[in-house]
Amino acid sequence: MPKGTVQLEPVVIPAMGEHWANPTDLPSGPIYGVYNDKLVFIEYMISQQDFQDGKSFENLQGMKGLPSPPIVQSDIGFMPKGHPGFEIPHFDLHYYFISDEEQQLIK
Repeated sequence: MPKGTVQLEPVVIPAMGEHWANPTDLPSGPIYGVYNDKLVFIEYMISQQDFQDGKSFENLQGMKGLPSPPIVQSDIGFMPKGHPGFEIPHFDLHYYFISDEEQQLIK
């Protein structure tokens, strides 16, 4: 994990794992999903307003300088009311390094 990354909550979220990030990168991310000490996803959160305004996101931080596993699947979820940590309408972009079958085993 990059320097400055800390665990955001001391819980395992089903089908995701633990969430880790550098607090200075929040709310947009990257957020790292970890399960059993293995990186399982990287996540970015983009506000609905940024997309509507046509904002571009280039050269995102995340896996720069780190060994990057291949992306197996990608999910984009719309959060119309947001969620704790980013309480405005936004999109969660998840890039998983494990299969959906492996993801569903995370409890």
